[in-house]
Amino acid sequence: MAKNFPINPKHPERICWGCDRYCPAKSLACGNGSDRTMHPAELFGEDWNVPGDWGIEKLITTDKPTDDVADTWTGSRSE
Repeated sequence: MAKNFPINPKHPERICWGCDRYCPAKSLACGNGSDRTMHPAELFGEDWNVPGDWGIEKLITTDKPTDDVADTWTGSRSE
């Protein structure tokens, strides 16, 4: 059974977060020369688990066909 994943640990830099072992950063059991996997709070901030605006723009869809469309099969443009 997997361990509960901490949302905002006090010192995330002390642990590798790559698997359920949670090895100390100075003594990784993954292999020789391995790098520590950072906690999401280190990468994305303390509100990493809160859904919201992540800077991903919505795709604009339309029902109208475009006149200048490249043919994906041949790579030529339609006339």
